[in-house]
Amino acid sequence: MADAPGIDRERRRGRGARSNATSRYDSERRGGFDDGWETLAELAPFKTEIIRETAKSIIATNDSPDISFDQSINAYRGCEHGCIYCYARPSHSYLGFSAGLDFETKIIAKTNAAERLLEELARPGYQVKPIMLGSNTDPYQPAERGLHLTRRMLEVFAKTQHPVGIVTKSALILRDLDILAELGRAGLTKVALSLTTLDHRLARRMEPRAATPKRRLEALERLSAAGVPTVVMTAPIIPAINDAEIETLLEHAAAAGAAEAGYVLLRLPLEISPLFQEWLAEEFPERARRVMSLIRSARGGKDYVAEFGVRHTGSGAYAAQIAMRYRIAMRRLGLNTKRFVLRTDLFRKPHAPTGQLRLF
Repeated sequence: MADAPGIDRERRRGRGARSNATSRYDSERRGGFDDGWETLAELAPFKTEIIRETAKSIIATNDSPDISFDQSINAYRGCEHGCIYCYARPSHSYLGFSAGLDFETKIIAKTNAAERLLEELARPGYQVKPIMLGSNTDPYQPAERGLHLTRRMLEVFAKTQHPVGIVTKSALILRDLDILAELGRAGLTKVALSLTTLDHRLARRMEPRAATPKRRLEALERLSAAGVPTVVMTAPIIPAINDAEIETLLEHAAAAGAAEAGYVLLRLPLEISPLFQEWLAEEFPERARRVMSLIRSARGGKDYVAEFGVRHTGSGAYAAQIAMRYRIAMRRLGLNTKRFVLRTDLFRKPHAPTGQLRLF
């Protein structure tokens, strides 16, 4: 397949998306146009831009019946890992950016995340419930190396003894093993590592700037050895791309110490479908029709169905086969025999950071 219009291969080297279509909320549509003077060839490669933002609030809530948590924090919007399948891509359109290359190169960092977290935990009416980090974008993406937003929030959770869950595909999480081990011993955290393939070449094509599969397994092993309960998320399962690896992924994760497991069948809402199909046609042209046929067979003939209860696992014969294979493998490996529930009884409400001394 030819490169996406206006996006030269060298300009997007190391990125997941092939194009950078206008936000769906923009009234105008923009695209590259070669005027015959090869001006497009003169454009520089896409570079990551960190846009610093002061957040007015930090804890988000949801009431989705098929999500296991109802409080979350995303200190970053956009994600440099560049996973082509990322379900968070459409959220960048709310900012006026593209769900394509903008999502990977324009990263919003909420620089006051830890301060806002402390303020919100101190509110008189706050009810302690586990908070999930990484529900939308990865809390340990490359920007975290320098900004330390996630580590600073973990320090708040440790100080207040507040339960926190983490979802990531980055080995950078091991930097914070000291805090996580402390929280783990107290029953206040568990970590889910996303593992989609053991083939490093496929991983590089799907998730160009994420940690290698080997590094993720090492992170699982070291977290587990330090007493941090761990979960493996084989998400997403992509028909005819990585679905043959289900049992092998679970075996390696269990050997590394994971006690729980979960999966999500590939989701293609909104802009993700055309972005994924562009990628698929370039990377696996011989399989593209087969992949999309299986996806649609599990989505009622559509690219995606957002209905609660089926949006994560799909429906139909192919989806049922995946679910059965997963159940059999988990039973054989002893995964999910016991669910680790985070404690909420240790919470120490902080004092509102107003600078005013307490009377008593």
